Amino acid sequence: MKKLLIATGIWAMAATLVSCGGAEGNDPGRAYMPDMYYSRAYETYGYNNIGDYQTLKDRGINYNAAPVKGTVARGAMPSTFDFPATDSGKAMAASYPNPLADFKMSDAQMKETERLYLVNCGICHGTKLDGNGPLWKGGDGPYPAAPRNLLDDYSKGLADGEMYHAITYGKGLMGSYASQVHPEQRWWIINYIRTKQGGGAVQAPIKDTATTGAGAPENQAAAQMGTK
Repeated sequence: MKKLLIATGIWAMAATLVSCGGAEGNDPGRAYMPDMYYSRAYETYGYNNIGDYQTLKDRGINYNAAPVKGTVARGAMPSTFDFPATDSGKAMAASYPNPLADFKMSDAQMKETERLYLVNCGICHGTKLDGNGPLWKGGDGPYPAAPRNLLDDYSKGLADGEMYHAITYGKGLMGSYASQVHPEQRWWIINYIRTKQGGGAVQAPIKDTATTGAGAPENQAAAQMGTK
């Protein structure tokens, strides 16, 4: 009986060693569904087995995996703001009308817009819009230069399109906030700044059939922020 137990133990140990490793001791064994176990990582806008772009171009197929120009994400506000990220582009943007200029925000919308400002702008321009945010702190902060005072005459004289251009592309030491703030949110922030300025160079909204119906940009943005 004792010999049988010893033999059984040796057999079990050998079976364990064989099942846990191959010739080098690191064989994971067989994968039940290898296509899922060794899944392929697809890269956005990458080749992803479609072949080389130049090969496609040689065949008369112009494909670059980028969205079609003018494509608008679901729920986003359509925009024709396509000025270059230059000083001349900023000057041209001065004539671009604010599609939400005459929209009166509710208390809930104003609160949400204030949150957007504080999260994205307040750290530099300050909670009071006076340019004395935590990064400046009266000159005691880590920032080397005082941010723009959004309540001064220069800021009040900026057209809404110029402010939108600065948010989109950046200006001076200020970087672009295009990836942090959606296009419609930029207009909301601008409107919020105007309310704190007590007025300013607010542009008149576009007045045509493309922007005054139920699908108008201002109505779409209002639906996202709350009831109009």
